[in-house]
Amino acid sequence: MISKSQISFIKSLHQKKIRKEQGLFIVEGLKSIQEFINSDYVVDSVYYTENLMPKLGNLSRNIKSVEISEVELSKISTLSTPQAILAVVRIPQQTDFNSIIHTRSFLIALDGIQDPGNLGTIIRTADWFGLYTVLCSKDTADAYNPKVVQASMGSLSRVNVIYTELGDFLDQTNLPVYGALLDGNSIYKTDFGQEGIILLGNEGNGISDELQSKINYPVTIPRYGKAESLNVAISAAIFCSELRRKS
Repeated sequence: MISKSQISFIKSLHQKKIRKEQGLFIVEGLKSIQEFINSDYVVDSVYYTENLMPKLGNLSRNIKSVEISEVELSKISTLSTPQAILAVVRIPQQTDFNSIIHTRSFLIALDGIQDPGNLGTIIRTADWFGLYTVLCSKDTADAYNPKVVQASMGSLSRVNVIYTELGDFLDQTNLPVYGALLDGNSIYKTDFGQEGIILLGNEGNGISDELQSKINYPVTIPRYGKAESLNVAISAAIFCSELRRKS
């Protein structure tokens, strides 16, 4: 049983403002929730329907678990077809970019990515290729938006997403910056070395002029057909694949 006030509160977490104020976000689907339970994230509560109970297993005593009806789940879910379980998870403390400014690895940096599905897919791709830090400009979509969480398929539990002033970070880091541009050198002829930042821009406008000036190596994915553009999440996957193949 879930109270009307609890339903109202969980529904309020659909909004970015409330997520930020409360420091909580929603995760849906058994597999994704299990990923967060087994991570460093703190799972506050889990709401599940009767038919999912045998699959849920034993939860930590610190996690509040509530069995609810399908009708109640539909009221708090962000999905048109709820997945029989929903969790409320704590947003971790924001990592200061000063703590990673001297890192010697590959990072992904996102300049103004707006589509939640794209951001979630990029996080999932970063996890697949072992790039565990994604830097985001402050106007990039919220990583704790339910659509981002859903698209990341649990990978958000392992990838550190940091919102910062990208220009300041790029000015202070010694890592080479590889920017995805239409007029760069072919990605297939680019030597990515053993470390660097892959900078990807807004879906419609690309990388801002301010950040373009900070790119050390402009890189393009050559076009062989007639498509006008390439989806940014697909571009991220190609960049990650190439840098791993060459490193």
